[in-house]
Amino acid sequence: MEFHGNCKRVFQEEDLRQIFMLTVEVLQEFSRRETLSAQMSSVFQRYLALANQVLSWNFLPPNLGRHYIAMFESSQNVLLKPTESWREALLDSRVMELFFTVHRKVREDSDMAQDSLQCLAQLASLHGPVFPDEGAQVDYLAHFIEGLLSTVNGIEIEDSEAVGVSSIISNLITVFPRSALTAIPTELFSSFVNCLTHLTCSFGRSAALEEVLDKDDMVYMEAYDRLLESWLTLVQDDKHFHKGFFTQHAVQVFNSYIQCHLAAPDGTRNLTANGVASREEEEISELQEDDRDQFSDQLASVGMLGRIAAEHCVPLLTSLLEERVARLHGQLQRRQQLLASATPGAADGRALDDLYEDIHWLILVTGYLLADDTQGETPLIPPEIMEYSIKHASEVDINTTLQILGSPGEKASSIPGHNRTDSVIRLLSAILRVSEVESRAIRADLTHLLSPQMGKDIVWFLKRWAKTYLLVDEKLYDQLIFPSDLELVLSLKISVPFSTAFGADTEGSQWIVGYLLQKVLSNLSVCSSEQDLASDTVQLLVTLVERRERANLVIQCENWWNLAKQFASRSPPLNFLSSPVQRTLMKALVLGGFAHMDTETKQQYWTEVLQPLQQRFLRVINQENFQQLCQQEEVKQEITATLEALCGIAEATQVDNVAILFNFLMDFLTNCIGLMEVYRNTPETVNLIIEVFVEVAHKQICYLGESKAMNLYEACLTLLQVYSKNNLGRQRIDVTAEEEQYQDLLLIMELLTNLLSKEFIDFSDTDEVFRGQEVGPTAGRPVSAADVVLYGVNLILPLMSQDLLKFPTLCNQYYKLITFICEIFPEKIPQLPEDLFKSLMYSLELGMTSMSSEVCQLCLEALTPLAEQCAKAQETDSPLFLATRHFLKLVFDMLVLQKHNTEMTTAAGEAFYTLVCLHQAEYSELVETLLSSQQDPIIYQRLADAFNKLTASSTPPALDRKQKMAFLKSLEEFMANVGGLLCVK
Repeated sequence: MEFHGNCKRVFQEEDLRQIFMLTVEVLQEFSRRETLSAQMSSVFQRYLALANQVLSWNFLPPNLGRHYIAMFESSQNVLLKPTESWREALLDSRVMELFFTVHRKVREDSDMAQDSLQCLAQLASLHGPVFPDEGAQVDYLAHFIEGLLSTVNGIEIEDSEAVGVSSIISNLITVFPRSALTAIPTELFSSFVNCLTHLTCSFGRSAALEEVLDKDDMVYMEAYDRLLESWLTLVQDDKHFHKGFFTQHAVQVFNSYIQCHLAAPDGTRNLTANGVASREEEEISELQEDDRDQFSDQLASVGMLGRIAAEHCVPLLTSLLEERVARLHGQLQRRQQLLASATPGAADGRALDDLYEDIHWLILVTGYLLADDTQGETPLIPPEIMEYSIKHASEVDINTTLQILGSPGEKASSIPGHNRTDSVIRLLSAILRVSEVESRAIRADLTHLLSPQMGKDIVWFLKRWAKTYLLVDEKLYDQLIFPSDLELVLSLKISVPFSTAFGADTEGSQWIVGYLLQKVLSNLSVCSSEQDLASDTVQLLVTLVERRERANLVIQCENWWNLAKQFASRSPPLNFLSSPVQRTLMKALVLGGFAHMDTETKQQYWTEVLQPLQQRFLRVINQENFQQLCQQEEVKQEITATLEALCGIAEATQVDNVAILFNFLMDFLTNCIGLMEVYRNTPETVNLIIEVFVEVAHKQICYLGESKAMNLYEACLTLLQVYSKNNLGRQRIDVTAEEEQYQDLLLIMELLTNLLSKEFIDFSDTDEVFRGQEVGPTAGRPVSAADVVLYGVNLILPLMSQDLLKFPTLCNQYYKLITFICEIFPEKIPQLPEDLFKSLMYSLELGMTSMSSEVCQLCLEALTPLAEQCAKAQETDSPLFLATRHFLKLVFDMLVLQKHNTEMTTAAGEAFYTLVCLHQAEYSELVETLLSSQQDPIIYQRLADAFNKLTASSTPPALDRKQKMAFLKSLEEFMANVGGLLCVK
């Protein structure tokens, strides 16, 4: 017996419970047998699969609707929340013990093991009213953990079991309340955590081996990730577990991770199962994701475990890094001597490769240990790290700490009193020593021996560290509560060694800013061929200047001014950097220009950074024979470099510099429109011109007052008019040309969306950034971004062929924009020119009937506000009213007659309800027509009852939120009862 699709709906809860109990009886009978014949094994497997299906199905309340079924069927880990009627069946400890017994019997059969583990994973997620009280929950949890430990302890988990076992443990930790975990017997909980520790380390080693063998099915990796997530859930709970509760376990998991990523003999990396090292050279695909991104979740978990065991992990990382940087220095020196000798001998390349790989992983772990990956938030030093530094502050000699920090060219152990250094600062110093070895190798012309990956890791770490530690704002830590009862910690919020070494107005911060800037210059001088390294390097530069306090120190360095002059003059090697890198470098230089300088110095800075850009650009485009010269490579390079620089300038926009930058950029935008004509047959240049407008709108529109916004609107519309004129009717004869237009239109959609954002993100009134500059001929003239955007849509709509809409990204962006307009400005739609209105309505119909489910959902979301607008206007002869009547039938057919992605049911239901309110007579007619076409009396009656129930709670339907919610609930039951019944096949 098996369930198939919607056949599951015919079973009532009582049926399911009886099926489950019958299945349990059969499994008990089979589990008592020592051996099974092939036929009996087959039957046994079917009953085990049936038990799995019942448990997986049971979480659904009755009449919930097909979209929930679809959600379940796409998930491997749905939680079990049965009603209390299942209490006797599921809280019987013998049932749980049976499934553990069954798994022990079938674990060598991978198919049956999958089913038995899935049953156990479901039982491990049991929650809800099935438990009469917390005591029953604790008792169930204790019995389950006992069964789990008796099953997995002392055996080696098979690869087919790994994911299932990790799911069981994950469910126990995430589903059961922490109070239940701590209420089970202490010894049992301790055994459970020890088991979790053992499995995490074991799966980690197996995952590392999978990585080496490049297996397609990374089951241990998946299981390892899941267990690490479980650890995060546990260690971040300081309410139920006292400080230090998990420290020793964290040490074991951290040590295991480090060992798996270090080469033999210290670690096990690149060792196969039999202990023989693999010597094959790995070919790394250019498309392969960087380790710091691919394993970011793992690294974040390991970093968190390292923090709670900082007493062990910080010194360990320091020791490992210092030892390897000493070996790296020695290796490079020997290579230099071999190269200089008359008879160079063979060098052991493997040893150097292993060193680089070791350092790579140690830097990544250190980066995640010392700092969080903050997106859009103010980065803070992790409290565990701050507390660790404060706790040992009395043992630290500040002068020695500063000496070790400021002497990256020397071994830390050679400095007297090195053992009295702040441990966190010494760990940073170890990274700086790696950086210094690299810099010295560059100066010694040994760049070919260096690892670009190590170079990337160094600047990635320095950027991450600088964001969090360099010139910290001590006021941010005033309210910080540390996970400790130490009086010292309660009295100090900032580590004295940190504030002395990296704080404001300190020699340490001045030194390290200078050192980091020198590192940037060193990298940029040699890495024009290593674009990823160059990209990471300029990101470090942006970090140094994006905060005013750091920028104030940067501009005091002579190197900064040299860099600015070199870039402005387009001198080598900076002019060899890729366009994206040059764009980011321009962004950094502009941000630096808003540091604290006297008026004369600031004027000098802008003269040296921005004026040459303007002068060169005007000199090129104002040549009398520019039309003849424009396709020369040298001229095109100059134009491209200028456009990239303009994007970088726009990206540097902040509230306190927008006035200066907007006025500077507007002078360019007019000339850029002229370039659209000149380069209309050069797609890459056209694309870049549009991108300049996109960036200006994205970064600056929210700050612009009315007249400034109008200036930008007019420039954007002129750009679109020129683009439309140049491309309307143009034949695209090959795929490449079509893809080029796809890129253009994608950017134009982004531009229009950015302009539209002005209507709901507008800081121009509260932040008077232009201070009186708003006076002008357009001041007081009403401006609507919606008008501008709709006009823009009107210009580009004729270019949006159905072939172009086959590009998923462009199609989605187009429909997002349309939905955006309909949701925010539905009142504008009826006022559109007739052709544009018809085109938009056709686009919505096309999206609902011929595009992806994501696009269909967007169109449904657009219909609701349009129908509501119709209801408000009460103009029954308007084109929009007539269009919505047509859409009523489309949505009706979608819900009743057609198969559709059930995740769209909510959006379809909201649109359907609004359309029914607007066209009640037409809805009744649709229902009558459908019923009259039914020949089968049973189906007729079932449909009639379902439709009566659907609208019974909202008769007559009205645009009322309470009625709407009741209708949507009724619609779920309607879809459960008749959904798919009439699907046209």
